[in-house]
Amino acid sequence: MSTDTQTEYITALINLHCGRDRKGPGDSDFSRHILSHLSTLPIKPRIADLGCGSGAGALLLAQHYQSTVMAVDSSSVFIDELATRAKQLGLEHLIIPIQGDMAQLDWSAGSVDLLWSEGAVYHIGFEQGLKLWRPLLTNSGIAVISEMNWFIDDAPDPVSAYWQNAYPMMGTEAENIARASRSGFSVLSTHRLPSQAWWVNYYEPLRERIQQIKITPITQSVIRETEEEMRLFEKFSDSYGYTFYVLQAA
Repeated sequence: MSTDTQTEYITALINLHCGRDRKGPGDSDFSRHILSHLSTLPIKPRIADLGCGSGAGALLLAQHYQSTVMAVDSSSVFIDELATRAKQLGLEHLIIPIQGDMAQLDWSAGSVDLLWSEGAVYHIGFEQGLKLWRPLLTNSGIAVISEMNWFIDDAPDPVSAYWQNAYPMMGTEAENIARASRSGFSVLSTHRLPSQAWWVNYYEPLRERIQQIKITPITQSVIRETEEEMRLFEKFSDSYGYTFYVLQAA
Protein backbone atom coordinates (compact mmCIF):
# COMPACT_ATOMS: atom_id res chain seq x y z
CA MET A 1 0.00 0.00 0.00
CA SER A 2 1.47 3.36 -1.07
CA THR A 3 1.76 6.23 1.41
CA ASP A 4 -1.06 8.14 -0.31
CA THR A 5 -3.31 5.09 -0.36
CA GLN A 6 -2.52 4.35 3.28
CA THR A 7 -3.44 7.93 4.23
CA GLU A 8 -6.72 7.62 2.30
CA TYR A 9 -7.42 4.30 4.02
CA ILE A 10 -6.85 5.76 7.51
CA THR A 11 -9.04 8.76 6.63
CA ALA A 12 -11.81 6.42 5.47
CA LEU A 13 -11.46 4.33 8.63
CA ILE A 14 -11.73 7.44 10.82
CA ASN A 15 -14.75 8.60 8.81
CA LEU A 16 -16.47 5.24 9.33
CA HIS A 17 -16.12 5.66 13.10
CA CYS A 18 -17.11 9.34 13.28
CA GLY A 19 -19.96 10.07 15.65
CA ARG A 20 -19.86 6.62 17.26
CA ASP A 21 -19.46 6.66 21.04
CA ARG A 22 -16.91 3.88 20.83
CA LYS A 23 -14.17 3.37 18.27
CA GLY A 24 -13.77 -0.24 19.37
CA PRO A 25 -15.49 -2.87 21.52
CA GLY A 26 -16.08 -1.94 25.15
CA ASP A 27 -18.71 -1.46 27.83
CA SER A 28 -19.00 1.21 30.53
CA ASP A 29 -20.48 -1.10 33.19
CA PHE A 30 -17.71 -3.61 32.52
CA SER A 31 -15.10 -0.85 32.92
CA ARG A 32 -16.70 0.40 36.15
CA HIS A 33 -16.56 -3.14 37.54
CA ILE A 34 -12.81 -3.19 36.94
CA LEU A 35 -12.36 0.27 38.46
CA SER A 36 -14.31 -0.75 41.57
CA HIS A 37 -11.57 -3.25 42.38
CA LEU A 38 -8.61 -0.87 42.04
CA SER A 39 -8.11 -0.20 45.74
CA THR A 40 -4.47 0.92 45.78
CA LEU A 41 -4.88 4.23 43.93
CA PRO A 42 -4.82 7.71 45.49
CA ILE A 43 -8.19 9.41 46.00
CA LYS A 44 -7.39 11.82 43.16
CA PRO A 45 -5.16 9.75 40.86
CA ARG A 46 -3.27 11.27 37.96
CA ILE A 47 -4.80 9.49 34.98
CA ALA A 48 -3.85 8.96 31.35
CA ASP A 49 -6.03 7.39 28.65
CA LEU A 50 -3.84 6.43 25.69
CA GLY A 51 -5.47 5.87 22.31
CA CYS A 52 -8.60 7.45 23.77
CA GLY A 53 -10.66 7.78 20.58
CA SER A 54 -13.55 10.16 21.24
CA GLY A 55 -13.31 9.55 24.96
CA ALA A 56 -15.55 6.69 26.10
CA GLY A 57 -12.90 5.66 28.63
CA ALA A 58 -11.54 9.11 29.45
CA LEU A 59 -14.96 10.54 30.25
CA LEU A 60 -15.88 7.55 32.40
CA LEU A 61 -12.57 7.86 34.29
CA ALA A 62 -13.10 11.59 34.87
CA GLN A 63 -16.62 10.95 36.19
CA HIS A 64 -15.56 8.02 38.36
CA TYR A 65 -12.60 9.70 40.06
CA GLN A 66 -13.49 13.38 39.61
CA SER A 67 -9.85 13.74 38.69
CA THR A 68 -7.97 15.08 35.65
CA VAL A 69 -7.48 12.76 32.68
CA MET A 70 -4.81 13.32 30.02
CA ALA A 71 -6.45 11.84 26.91
CA VAL A 72 -4.19 11.10 23.94
CA ASP A 73 -5.14 10.13 20.40
CA SER A 74 -3.45 10.59 17.03
CA SER A 75 -6.70 11.61 15.30
CA SER A 76 -7.61 15.29 15.47
CA VAL A 77 -11.17 14.32 14.49
CA PHE A 78 -11.55 12.08 17.53
CA ILE A 79 -9.86 14.61 19.84
CA ASP A 80 -12.33 17.26 18.67
CA GLU A 81 -15.20 14.85 19.36
CA LEU A 82 -13.80 14.25 22.85
CA ALA A 83 -13.60 17.98 23.59
CA THR A 84 -17.21 18.44 22.47
CA ARG A 85 -18.46 15.49 24.52
CA ALA A 86 -16.56 16.65 27.61
CA LYS A 87 -18.20 20.07 27.36
CA GLN A 88 -21.65 18.54 26.90
CA LEU A 89 -21.15 16.49 30.07
CA GLY A 90 -19.71 19.38 32.07
CA LEU A 91 -16.36 17.61 32.34
CA GLU A 92 -14.17 19.93 30.26
CA HIS A 93 -12.33 21.04 33.43
CA LEU A 94 -11.20 17.44 34.01
CA ILE A 95 -10.27 16.41 30.44
CA ILE A 96 -6.99 17.41 28.80
CA PRO A 97 -7.37 16.42 25.11
CA ILE A 98 -4.00 15.79 23.47
CA GLN A 99 -3.51 15.04 19.80
CA GLY A 100 -0.27 13.09 19.66
CA ASP A 101 1.59 9.83 19.34
CA MET A 102 1.06 7.58 22.36
CA ALA A 103 4.38 5.88 21.51
CA GLN A 104 6.33 9.15 21.87
CA LEU A 105 5.16 10.82 25.06
CA ASP A 106 7.61 13.23 26.67
CA TRP A 107 5.99 13.09 30.11
CA SER A 108 8.06 12.92 33.28
CA ALA A 109 8.84 9.54 34.77
CA GLY A 110 6.41 8.54 37.52
CA SER A 111 3.84 11.14 36.52
CA VAL A 112 0.85 8.76 36.14
CA ASP A 113 -0.99 6.81 38.84
CA LEU A 114 -3.50 5.09 36.52
CA LEU A 115 -2.79 4.38 32.86
CA TRP A 116 -5.80 3.25 30.84
CA SER A 117 -5.81 2.07 27.23
CA GLU A 118 -8.62 0.23 25.43
CA GLY A 119 -7.94 -1.58 22.17
CA ALA A 120 -5.11 0.74 21.15
CA VAL A 121 -1.80 -0.80 22.19
CA TYR A 122 -1.80 -3.11 19.14
CA HIS A 123 -0.68 -0.08 17.10
CA ILE A 124 2.63 -0.37 18.97
CA GLY A 125 2.56 -4.03 19.96
CA PHE A 126 1.50 -5.20 23.42
CA GLU A 127 4.95 -5.80 24.89
CA GLN A 128 6.58 -2.80 23.21
CA GLY A 129 3.76 -0.55 24.40
CA LEU A 130 4.06 -1.76 27.98
CA LYS A 131 7.83 -1.21 27.95
CA LEU A 132 7.35 2.34 26.62
CA TRP A 133 4.65 3.18 29.15
CA ARG A 134 6.10 1.52 32.26
CA PRO A 135 8.41 4.49 33.13
CA LEU A 136 5.43 6.87 33.13
CA LEU A 137 3.87 5.10 36.11
CA THR A 138 4.57 5.75 39.76
CA ASN A 139 5.98 2.94 41.86
CA SER A 140 3.07 0.52 42.30
CA GLY A 141 1.05 2.49 39.71
CA ILE A 142 -1.73 0.68 37.87
CA ALA A 143 -2.17 0.08 34.13
CA VAL A 144 -5.43 -1.28 32.69
CA ILE A 145 -4.82 -2.33 29.10
CA SER A 146 -7.21 -4.19 26.81
CA GLU A 147 -5.64 -6.31 24.12
CA MET A 148 -6.97 -8.56 21.39
CA ASN A 149 -5.87 -12.13 22.07
CA TRP A 150 -6.59 -15.77 21.53
CA PHE A 151 -8.67 -17.62 24.10
CA ILE A 152 -7.56 -21.01 22.73
CA ASP A 153 -4.25 -22.37 21.46
CA ASP A 154 -5.50 -23.73 18.12
CA ALA A 155 -7.94 -21.35 16.48
CA PRO A 156 -9.97 -22.48 13.43
CA ASP A 157 -8.22 -21.85 10.12
CA PRO A 158 -10.45 -19.03 8.76
CA VAL A 159 -10.12 -16.80 11.81
CA SER A 160 -6.47 -17.72 12.33
CA ALA A 161 -5.64 -16.70 8.76
CA TYR A 162 -7.56 -13.42 9.10
CA TRP A 163 -5.81 -12.30 12.27
CA GLN A 164 -2.41 -13.56 11.13
CA ASN A 165 -2.76 -11.01 8.34
CA ALA A 166 -4.47 -8.26 10.39
CA TYR A 167 -2.47 -8.55 13.61
CA PRO A 168 0.41 -11.05 13.34
CA MET A 169 1.71 -10.23 16.86
CA MET A 170 -1.58 -11.29 18.47
CA GLY A 171 -0.86 -13.73 21.28
CA THR A 172 -2.71 -15.90 23.76
CA GLU A 173 -3.58 -14.65 27.23
CA ALA A 174 -0.74 -16.73 28.66
CA GLU A 175 1.71 -15.16 26.21
CA ASN A 176 0.50 -11.68 27.09
CA ILE A 177 0.84 -12.34 30.82
CA ALA A 178 4.46 -13.35 30.15
CA ARG A 179 4.98 -10.22 28.03
CA ALA A 180 3.63 -8.05 30.83
CA SER A 181 5.96 -9.66 33.34
CA ARG A 182 8.95 -9.04 31.05
CA SER A 183 7.90 -5.39 30.74
CA GLY A 184 8.09 -4.60 34.44
CA PHE A 185 4.57 -5.41 35.61
CA SER A 186 2.86 -7.88 37.88
CA VAL A 187 -0.52 -9.09 36.63
CA LEU A 188 -3.22 -8.47 39.23
CA SER A 189 -6.15 -9.83 37.22
CA THR A 190 -7.55 -10.42 33.74
CA HIS A 191 -11.10 -9.83 32.51
CA ARG A 192 -12.52 -10.98 29.16
CA LEU A 193 -14.82 -8.49 27.50
CA PRO A 194 -18.18 -10.23 26.88
CA SER A 195 -19.02 -10.77 23.20
CA GLN A 196 -22.30 -8.88 23.70
CA ALA A 197 -20.28 -5.69 24.25
CA TRP A 198 -18.85 -6.07 20.74
CA TRP A 199 -22.29 -6.18 19.16
CA VAL A 200 -24.31 -3.71 21.23
CA ASN A 201 -21.67 -1.02 21.63
CA TYR A 202 -19.55 -1.39 18.50
CA TYR A 203 -20.65 -3.54 15.57
CA GLU A 204 -24.34 -2.58 15.53
CA PRO A 205 -23.59 1.18 15.63
CA LEU A 206 -21.03 0.60 12.85
CA ARG A 207 -23.67 -1.13 10.72
CA GLU A 208 -25.85 1.96 11.09
CA ARG A 209 -22.94 4.19 10.11
CA ILE A 210 -22.21 2.10 7.00
CA GLN A 211 -25.69 2.95 5.73
CA GLN A 212 -25.03 6.68 6.15
CA ILE A 213 -21.61 7.34 4.64
CA LYS A 214 -20.67 8.19 1.09
CA ILE A 215 -19.14 5.21 -0.67
CA THR A 216 -15.78 5.59 -2.42
CA PRO A 217 -13.45 2.80 -3.58
CA ILE A 218 -11.33 3.19 -0.44
CA THR A 219 -14.40 3.36 1.80
CA GLN A 220 -15.77 0.23 0.14
CA SER A 221 -12.54 -1.57 0.96
CA VAL A 222 -12.77 -0.51 4.63
CA ILE A 223 -16.42 -1.59 4.80
CA ARG A 224 -15.66 -4.95 3.19
CA GLU A 225 -12.95 -5.67 5.77
CA THR A 226 -15.18 -4.52 8.64
CA GLU A 227 -18.02 -6.77 7.51
CA GLU A 228 -15.64 -9.71 7.18
CA GLU A 229 -14.44 -9.05 10.73
CA MET A 230 -18.06 -9.08 11.92
CA ARG A 231 -18.82 -12.36 10.16
CA LEU A 232 -15.78 -14.02 11.73
CA PHE A 233 -16.60 -12.75 15.20
CA GLU A 234 -20.16 -14.02 14.87
CA LYS A 235 -18.83 -17.52 14.18
CA PHE A 236 -15.67 -17.65 16.28
CA SER A 237 -16.06 -15.33 19.29
CA ASP A 238 -15.28 -18.23 21.61
CA SER A 239 -11.79 -18.35 20.06
CA TYR A 240 -10.62 -14.74 20.52
CA GLY A 241 -11.54 -11.32 21.82
CA TYR A 242 -10.40 -8.54 24.12
CA THR A 243 -8.96 -9.21 27.54
CA PHE A 244 -8.44 -6.38 30.02
CA TYR A 245 -5.12 -6.82 31.83
CA VAL A 246 -4.94 -5.13 35.24
CA LEU A 247 -1.24 -4.57 35.82
CA GLN A 248 0.80 -3.07 38.63
CA ALA A 249 4.21 -1.52 38.15
CA ALA A 250 6.69 -3.89 39.75
